[in-house]
Amino acid sequence: MSSVPEQFHELLTERPTYAVLTTMLPDGLPHMSVVWVDYDPEADRVLVNTERDRRKEKNVRGDPRAGLLAVDPDNWFRWVAVSGEVDAVTTEGAREHIDVLAKRYMGEESYPNPIETERVILELRPDHVTGFEGA
Repeated sequence: MSSVPEQFHELLTERPTYAVLTTMLPDGLPHMSVVWVDYDPEADRVLVNTERDRRKEKNVRGDPRAGLLAVDPDNWFRWVAVSGEVDAVTTEGAREHIDVLAKRYMGEESYPNPIETERVILELRPDHVTGFEGA
């Protein structure tokens, strides 16, 4: 098991860094989604908030393998890639978590879009981490 190096924590926890989450479709092909991202350094888990029954949530129920690439919005040569398994899909705190992300990414106090189903948090365990701090 690996861990997200500390020099990349702020990319995942403080800044509005968009990331690409890759999960596996039932036929074995990769499925990619642009997502808001967060990180829990105590649990060492990358967090993605989504709605129940969205394609990415369905995919990890069938095959927990996933990868995430987060690129620094101010320096495209600085990035961190995390791959491993989604070892938890939880509703606990998910509604409050989307409000935290809305504040970071949109400047809104609460998530302004309609929520059609329950929110869930995908917890990605970092088994392999690669980063680059380039130019």
